[in-house]
Amino acid sequence: MDADEPLDPTPLPALDRRVAGCRACPRLVEWREEVARTKRAAFADWTYWGRPVPGFGPPDARLLIVGLAPAAHGGNRTGRMFTGDRSGDVLYQALYDVGLASQPTSVSADDGLALHGVRITSPVHCAPPANKPTPRERDTCRPWLVQELRLLRPTLRAAVVLGAFGWQAALPAFTEAGWTVPRPRPAFAHGVRVPLDGLDLFGCFHVSQRNTFTGRLTPEMLREVLRTAATAAGLG
Repeated sequence: MDADEPLDPTPLPALDRRVAGCRACPRLVEWREEVARTKRAAFADWTYWGRPVPGFGPPDARLLIVGLAPAAHGGNRTGRMFTGDRSGDVLYQALYDVGLASQPTSVSADDGLALHGVRITSPVHCAPPANKPTPRERDTCRPWLVQELRLLRPTLRAAVVLGAFGWQAALPAFTEAGWTVPRPRPAFAHGVRVPLDGLDLFGCFHVSQRNTFTGRLTPEMLREVLRTAATAAGLG
């Protein structure tokens, strides 16, 4: 079971289960499982997920948020995108502030959090060493994102891509999923808006600690992009 399998119209929950069983990238498999065994001292009593982290959110989402990859002690621990790490604290607070999440915190997969018309995914589903997937790992994982986009296409009207890595990975995936991406491909920038056929694509600085601690990305900057994207998607 890996991303090289033929793409098919599998319903989204079934796709999520297939993603969670992928072992296509040896370096990532070794790293995510090693982290799950050794753990961080603060989470010594946790049973880590230690597998690829599938997307999170309703199958009829109108807005998609595309990140980078799960954090070693965040999604790789909890099994849910942006859950249990500092980046997720920032993202889910902002989603709650603009009315797209049911609560401002995301600590575990069973904490009751629900997203309103929004789905969150990433171009790489396994936690990578030093938070840096290789280009080959990015490309190996792309078919999962392509299939996810195809399944979301009937309802999807906007997407927010977090960071330059996500942007570089997402544009080819949108092309393969059937959208017409301008040539040459538009460059990443915070606040950039690119109209595709029936979908608006937005760029946003990643919610990494480097960006949020230095003020490169402020909560208001993030809320503004999310508000604009939600409006473009027809969400309240």
